[in-house]
Amino acid sequence: MFQVTFAEQAMQELNKLDKLSQLTAIDPLNGLRAMDLERPREPLSKFSRSGKDLYRLRSGDRWFYFEVLETATLRVLYILHENSLEDFLLRNKLPVSEQQLVEQDSKFWKYLESLTKR
Repeated sequence: MFQVTFAEQAMQELNKLDKLSQLTAIDPLNGLRAMDLERPREPLSKFSRSGKDLYRLRSGDRWFYFEVLETATLRVLYILHENSLEDFLLRNKLPVSEQQLVEQDSKFWKYLESLTKR
């Protein structure tokens, strides 16, 4: 069993949910085993970014992006809504760093999404 920690962006997203929804959202993380990480299968996938192995886990309509630390800890870096612009950029390795995603104001993303609705 892994200990789970959350980066600032992930914690902010989690805190937007009520307590029951939080527990439901993180439940797939609690069930992960070392064997799952060695051979990822849906809803879990693995990819490399800047020399680090990162994992992507689906939970409902959210994606949890996390890394495994040496101390048997899963550090959730991002929680992104499926089909969001942020998720698309991160998945497709477009020339936007993860740090830039976190630093961007949410109003900017809402503005871009509003353009697609016109």
